[in-house]
Amino acid sequence: MVFTNQTQLNTTVNLQREGLISILTASIVTTLQCAVFLFINVTMLYTLRSKQVFRETSRYILLFNLLFADTVQMAHSQSMFLLSSFRLTLLYPVCAALTAFSSLTLSTSIVTLVIMCLERYIAVCYPLRHSAIITIRNTGVVICVIWCASSLHVITQLSLMLKFSFQDLQHTQMMDFCGKESVFIDPASALYDRAFTYFLFVLGGVTVTFTYTGIMVAVHSASTDKASASKARRTLLLHLLQMGLTVSSTIYNSLIIAVSKHFGRLEAVRVQVFLYICIIVLPRCLSSLIYGLRDQTIRPILMLNLICQWRGSVFIPVVQTKKKRQSSS
Repeated sequence: MVFTNQTQLNTTVNLQREGLISILTASIVTTLQCAVFLFINVTMLYTLRSKQVFRETSRYILLFNLLFADTVQMAHSQSMFLLSSFRLTLLYPVCAALTAFSSLTLSTSIVTLVIMCLERYIAVCYPLRHSAIITIRNTGVVICVIWCASSLHVITQLSLMLKFSFQDLQHTQMMDFCGKESVFIDPASALYDRAFTYFLFVLGGVTVTFTYTGIMVAVHSASTDKASASKARRTLLLHLLQMGLTVSSTIYNSLIIAVSKHFGRLEAVRVQVFLYICIIVLPRCLSSLIYGLRDQTIRPILMLNLICQWRGSVFIPVVQTKKKRQSSS
């Protein structure tokens, strides 16, 4: 009997140790990966502000807005992932604020993608009117409208949650990890969030379908630049993939809850890491990959900024000294 109890205790300890190792490994891997993508995104943001051509082109201004929202969302998602991995719980109001903040950047990203698709459509199908319609002023107004509409959505979310959910839960510690499923206790707030998510999904799908169809028709027109239209068509397909993955991130917490109920702890951690990378991290770095690698204007400057600058700073004084010696001689 003592031997059986000891065996069970050893098995439990081994399982706990393996679970802890798995969680630590997953946390380190995802954090390092997230750090790399954050570095690329931040470098891309710096690149888009480093040249006048980027600051005065509507397409790149929209890209900066998209990248900014994606970068903030990625940092926020990694923080929430670490909290859920180590089973750290929060107060309900704190979780509600973090959830609302996530909704702000998520909706901003999706609507910005929609506007970028429309901008490509106008550039290809109406090239003569593009400069008159897509101006810096109009782009700034559109970006302000995007953030104001997203903020209004967040305010509505918080109003519903505070009105129905937190009257008796303001100082209550959550029993589960922080997510929409944990804070949308009242059916009204859950219904509103679901309806808004469906709206974004339909808006993105209809916009991409419309713009892609318009560009396909323009490809067969004799007055359209075939190379530009073909590139815009591929960009729209990549935006559709990015939009689909971004919208899919809204069901990430639901998938994790389902996985934790049907799998063991170790298997659940592995599936959670896989879903996190595919649904959360990948869409946030696609913008840098799409434009950083495909855009001929951005790519050389981005590559230069990504290279370690300390080598250049070491060799520049040497080169300048040699030039001075040559000029003096």
